[in-house]
Order: sequence, then structure tokens, then C-alpha cells
Amino acid sequence: MNFVQTVQGSLLENFYPAGWNMEAIDKCCSNPPETIGERQPFWNEAFQLISCNEVEELDVKMGHEIAWQIRQSKLEGRNVAFILPVGPMGMYKWAVYFLKEWNIDCSHVYGFNMDEWSDAEGRTLPPDNKGSFQYAMEQAFYGPLGELTVPVNQRHFATLDSLPTYAAKITNLKAEGAELITVFGIGRMMHIAFWEPHFGAEFTSDEEWSKQTHRIGAQLHPLTIEQNAITSFKSRTTLVPCRANTIGPGLFLQSDKVIGGCDGALGRGMQWQGLSLWTTLRYGPDRWLPSTYMPTLPGKLFYLNELAGPLEADVN
Repeated sequence: MNFVQTVQGSLLENFYPAGWNMEAIDKCCSNPPETIGERQPFWNEAFQLISCNEVEELDVKMGHEIAWQIRQSKLEGRNVAFILPVGPMGMYKWAVYFLKEWNIDCSHVYGFNMDEWSDAEGRTLPPDNKGSFQYAMEQAFYGPLGELTVPVNQRHFATLDSLPTYAAKITNLKAEGAELITVFGIGRMMHIAFWEPHFGAEFTSDEEWSKQTHRIGAQLHPLTIEQNAITSFKSRTTLVPCRANTIGPGLFLQSDKVIGGCDGALGRGMQWQGLSLWTTLRYGPDRWLPSTYMPTLPGKLFYLNELAGPLEADVN
């Protein structure tokens, strides 16, 4: 007796996106943990999956990778554009640490935050609000870098006025030789940024879907709200906005490299990200599951070993 056998007529029958094949998702999650790194035909040749034993290891490795890419672009004399998340976050203190150790200033770095809480019209929280993503970035990355930091006019946040300008700015930077690197986590709903899976219903083809650069005041899925209530608001659902401004696949699919992180363990054997990780790695590219496109790009995805499972009932 399981979800597929009992969903008909239940309150969840039309809850998940219409394009989700739950049997296929379950098949992705049924593989032995030790097979998670087996390369799939749709993975990019330069896509790497990197295991970590604990969150601290993941934070260091992701932070090092971000700092290394900044260092390399500096040494090569070119600009670099980053699409940046607020979550995972632990890597930023290590990126700051390595950049300071190497004395690499970030005058050549352009930061584009991938999303921000909003209302239906796209109005966002003020930047000094502790719940805003801009506040989090200033506190975790831009501020601690001190004199080495990214120039203020090269920091972009997903506000009503700024987000629609991302596409042209990134196009210009790439035309001038800059690489685009997307740093990302994978949502419970397999979203990238707040580009949600139910948006897939609005498009007749993956090609049309893949051209969408952003969305203002996007409607978030209920499970996205609950994920953020658990991971960012200490379970207090009433603090979580129901909408957000977000980049779309028209931007993150342009990435020259990606740096991903899955650290969704909750302690005492509980986790929320195993299904999302396995589906991303096994399902194959599908607009109803945005994260499934990330293995098609060059780069690295760091993950906690325990997320590999086995994903089955735990009676302990």
C-alpha cells in the first residue's frame, strides 16, 4: 500500500503538478545508495557528483569551488557572472575565507541573486529586513569580504525593477568574454531558484519553456512554502510569503558552469532532499521537474551521503 495505490479520490489527487509521473519518480528513488554516482546518458560529460560525509565538509567544498572560480577568472583576466542563491548558505563563509587567504579582490565579479520574496505585483521586502534574500547576501558574502568585495553597482537583486534587466546584462557580459556560473540548491519540488514545476503547464513545449528568463510575483507551490518554513523560518509558516520574483531557465540554462549543493538533512535520520536529489540525477530533463536540467550542464553537485538513502521507511 503506497501513494500511487491510494492517491485517487484523496486530498492529494490534484495537489502535485499535473506533469509529474509519480511511478517514474519512485523508480528514481528505489536505486541502491552506492549507485547514485553512476553516470547517466543525459549527464553532461563535465558534470561531476561529489559526496560529502557531513554538512561542514559540503560547506567547505562548495565555498572553495566558488572562490576557485573567482580566482581563476581573475588570473585569466576576465569577468565572471554568478547567479547566486540564498540556500544553501554555509559555503559563503568559506568562499570569503579562501578569497581573503589568496587576497583575491572581486572587482571583476558580477552577482545576480536568483530570487526574492515578493507580493503579487513583484514588490519585495526592504533590503534591511532580516527575511529578505538581499539582507542575507550582504551579511553572508558581500559584507564579510571587506575591501575585496564585489562593487555595489555589480550586485544585482531580484527586485521588480532589477530582475527584468538580468537577461540583457548577462548577455552583454558573456559577449565580452565573461563566464556565467549558477550556484544552486534543489528544492523539495525540484525547482531551481523559485522556478516552480507547475509553470510547465503554461507552455506547449520544452523549447518555449526554456526561453523564459524570469517571472515577477510567481505563485509558489505549497510544499515550497513548507520547505522554507522548516529550513528558514523555524517552522513558522505564517512568516513565509506565498510569492517570489525569480529567474527562469532562460538564464540558468545559459550557464557555462554550475555549482550545486544538497544538504537537506534534518537530524535524527530525517531528511527532506533525498527524493529531490535522486529525481534530479535519474529522471532525465523535463520541464515539469526543473532541476533535472542541471546534470546536463558542466559543473559540480555536492551532496550529503545520507541523502542517497536508502529512501525507505525508518522505524528507529
